[in-house]
Amino acid sequence: MAKLRILYASSEIAPFLATSSVADFVRRLPQYMQEKGLEIRILVPRFGLINERKNRLHEVVRLSGMHIAVHSDAKPLIIKVASIPNTKLQVYFIDNEDYFKRKAVFYDKDNHFFKDNDARTVFFCKGVLETVKKLGWAPDVVHCHDWMTSLIPMYLKTVYRRDPIFEKSKVIFTLYNRPFSYKFDKDFVEKVKMVGLRKDKLGALTSNDFQGLTHAGAKYADSVVGAEVLQNEHFKDLLDDKALRYIENTEEGLEAYYKLYKKLTRT
Repeated sequence: MAKLRILYASSEIAPFLATSSVADFVRRLPQYMQEKGLEIRILVPRFGLINERKNRLHEVVRLSGMHIAVHSDAKPLIIKVASIPNTKLQVYFIDNEDYFKRKAVFYDKDNHFFKDNDARTVFFCKGVLETVKKLGWAPDVVHCHDWMTSLIPMYLKTVYRRDPIFEKSKVIFTLYNRPFSYKFDKDFVEKVKMVGLRKDKLGALTSNDFQGLTHAGAKYADSVVGAEVLQNEHFKDLLDDKALRYIENTEEGLEAYYKLYKKLTRT
């Protein structure tokens, strides 16, 4: 029987970058699944805080060179890769000098939310899917972590739904307590658009905020999971509308994800 293939998309992963609980969870989960015999790919942004020399990142030339459109602007996509120390896991980094070179993640030194975080999110989500297509690697499950990945479920269930690489993929969206109060510019929906994505599919995003992003991710995911107890008001409607599980970052929680993967793929 073929191995289950799991694609992880996340805003961060330890030890390369760890600013929140996301990084540790995404570090433990893929290794656990690899040890269970699953085939793994991991994609994250190459934020400027990640030291390329220290972490031995190098460019994957055969995957680089594409251009990703964000509204009317198309920017080059650079793919880099590095191995997690003492494991057999590789991490692919989505990079672009304009979006990710700065030595910060989502906030500047004065704790102001970057105005282009919307464009960075769009670039990352589109970049993940185009990179996997170029790899020619068809995932059984696409597991998205945190709000920066929340456009991926929508893209998969609309634009990419008939693509041979993704047509059988199931999607999990895991939420974390990391809301922001900033409102994106009014052209956010225009930035999100792709050929083949109808306007009526973008309704949740018209609020131009965190709640719209997370609602869009939850709407199109096959399963929505809480990595933490979600008590923030931003998650209220999600808790009302979908059966949201809570899976802890423990050995039992990792096993619960393994069972969820098997259930979604019926293997």
